[in-house]
Amino acid sequence: MAWTSRSSPAGSDAYRHQDTEKLPHEYQQYGPESPITEAGHYSDPEDKGHSLHRGLSARQVSMIAIGGAIGTGLIIGTGSALAQAGPASILISYTIVGLVVYVVMAALGEMATWLPIPGGFAVYATRYVDPALGFALGYTYWFKYIITTPNQLTAAALVIQYWCPPDKVNPGVFIAVFLVVIIAINYLGIRFFGEIEFWLSSIKVLVIIGLIILMVILAAGGGPNHEATGFRYWHHPGAFAEYKAEGSLGRFLAVWSSMVTAVFAFLGTELIGVTVGEAQNPRKNIPRAIKLTFWRILIFYICSVFLLGMVVPYNSKQLIFATKASSSAAASPFVVAVKLAGIQTLPGFLNGCILIFVLSAANSDLYIASRTIHGLALKRQAPRFLAKTDKRGVPYFALGLSAMICCLAFMSVSTSSKVVFGYFVNLVSIFGLLTWISILVSHIYFIKARKAQGVDERNLRYKSPFGLWGSIIALAFCILIALTKNFAVFTHNHKTYGNFDYKNFITGYLGIPLYIIMIFGYKLIMRSKGVKPAEADLWTGKVVIDADEQEWIVKEAREKEGGNGGSGLYRHTLGYLF
Repeated sequence: MAWTSRSSPAGSDAYRHQDTEKLPHEYQQYGPESPITEAGHYSDPEDKGHSLHRGLSARQVSMIAIGGAIGTGLIIGTGSALAQAGPASILISYTIVGLVVYVVMAALGEMATWLPIPGGFAVYATRYVDPALGFALGYTYWFKYIITTPNQLTAAALVIQYWCPPDKVNPGVFIAVFLVVIIAINYLGIRFFGEIEFWLSSIKVLVIIGLIILMVILAAGGGPNHEATGFRYWHHPGAFAEYKAEGSLGRFLAVWSSMVTAVFAFLGTELIGVTVGEAQNPRKNIPRAIKLTFWRILIFYICSVFLLGMVVPYNSKQLIFATKASSSAAASPFVVAVKLAGIQTLPGFLNGCILIFVLSAANSDLYIASRTIHGLALKRQAPRFLAKTDKRGVPYFALGLSAMICCLAFMSVSTSSKVVFGYFVNLVSIFGLLTWISILVSHIYFIKARKAQGVDERNLRYKSPFGLWGSIIALAFCILIALTKNFAVFTHNHKTYGNFDYKNFITGYLGIPLYIIMIFGYKLIMRSKGVKPAEADLWTGKVVIDADEQEWIVKEAREKEGGNGGSGLYRHTLGYLF
């Protein structure tokens, strides 16, 4: 059976069987020329040194999926949303946006289980829509994470100030220490990274669950003040706050402002699409992680904001003060809740938990940045040397480049640079929404392609329960959010006029024209054309993925027969929860 390394129309380095008519029948037998290695990953025999390793186990993939969704946006960002919108507003907005996120994840899961290959979701945009979209998506996603990583490092230094004020130790020292730690974790290989991120994410989950239980106890009157709040704060000061205007318009704007906040709290959930190239048996583990996303959103987000609205009034002076604080325990609405209940010793503990949240986010953000630019290099949309990997499957040049850019975090040491850095973060934050938009567009075209090429739905390892129309509706909603992301710059207090915030307008919306420029600039320079559904590349690399799946099925069966159930304890305890 002959194999050739051939570039698909998408430009991905994968394998294509020379006899495509026999593709569905011959993938189970390879012989001595099998591209599947003993380590359980596939690579190009003619292109060694550019391959990622499949080192992420089922539990690690599951926890990385949830860890990417739980961050400072939930434990801190909900405070400002509650203060300006009210409890009912944030419950409505987080529920709607949570549903949109689940649609995005389901769409990504359908494509990722058909072809779980390195390069992230930019590969799907390239193959099914247009190489220009894949180019723009890849770079905007990389931009997002090479900026958010130093931002997380800055937040970690601010959290440390709870114990060590900046007049004693320069924050730059802590930034350097945290940067070295996350670089080391990423450089030691995907297995070590996966294990570290598994435990960090586990701590995050346990903290959130503990806080949810605590909120229930406080709402029922189990706190030191023995005051059962129930739905008291929904009646006074009320379920809806007024934002930027009075009456029904003000309440609508409050809901919409919290919806924008909810979107950015959920950003990062899609990072599981980047792990598919390094996940063991991805066609089994990726759908499992995505299916559980619904329950995670319901428990960790919806329950959290619902209970916060019961124990913290949106007009609380402590909450208003906290929203002006930085990324520390003082800014968390959960801390405000325990203070209102009369608990005095918990803020320090929560501050330590927030530090773990931030370090986990910085660690996974650097991982995503390195894998994204590695995927672009594989498609020859970035310098080829960035695709090179070592024997552990670590793209060390891509990791080094992303880590160097993380030195932007040292800008925050200077007070004047903090303002510029804040605008920079505002500029690239829109790229998260553009990522969701691109994933949904790719899924719509993927459905059209498989229908045009006669792919039976029964051959899909996972199918989005929302189908074509679900992705179309979610796409429309994401576009609307992207266009109204910084609507506050257009609205003013009902008693005042003028004072247009042009700085936030420019930094909040400049990401959209940059994205469009990259798409049309690529089309102009590379003369790329849109992919027709009947010609979309659904097959390059699939034969190897099918064989890879068979290898994992055989391996898991052997382990089961041999009684090698090392993860059985996890599956029957924490596995049910996570």
